[in-house]
Amino acid sequence: MASPIPLARKPTGPSPARRAQLTRIIRFLVAATIAYNVIEAAVALVAGSIASSTALIGFGLDSIIEVASAAAVAWQFSASDPEVREAREHRALRIIALSFFALAAYVTFESVRSLLGGGEAEHSTVGLVLAAVSLAVMPFLSFAQRRAGRELGSATAVADSK
Repeated sequence: MASPIPLARKPTGPSPARRAQLTRIIRFLVAATIAYNVIEAAVALVAGSIASSTALIGFGLDSIIEVASAAAVAWQFSASDPEVREAREHRALRIIALSFFALAAYVTFESVRSLLGGGEAEHSTVGLVLAAVSLAVMPFLSFAQRRAGRELGSATAVADSK
């Protein structure tokens, strides 16, 4: 009887070249996310202050929280050594989680304050335009980062994309 031919094992995950490419893609997307959110935060906070709009100020604070989350991913992916990146992943995930908890706390606080008789916001054309631009830009960045993060197997890139 002939001995069975061993089956070739498929490599798990992307090749080293593809991993390097995905890492570059994630770095670019995170940088774009940070840049956009810094601009978004500045515009929203100024426009929110002018219009006395808690919602618009909250939108600006949300952008700052998104910057903190993306900065954690940027920090993780700033290491050139893949082992260092993996070691940083746990800390980066904690920073992302804390960012989202901070956002949830702010939204809860502002919702309760509004229900208890917070002031009416003024109309803000800048706020409406900013929301429309964000609706066009952010889903693209989120989708691209989530896709690259999943292929790379990066929990932080996927978590930040949400």
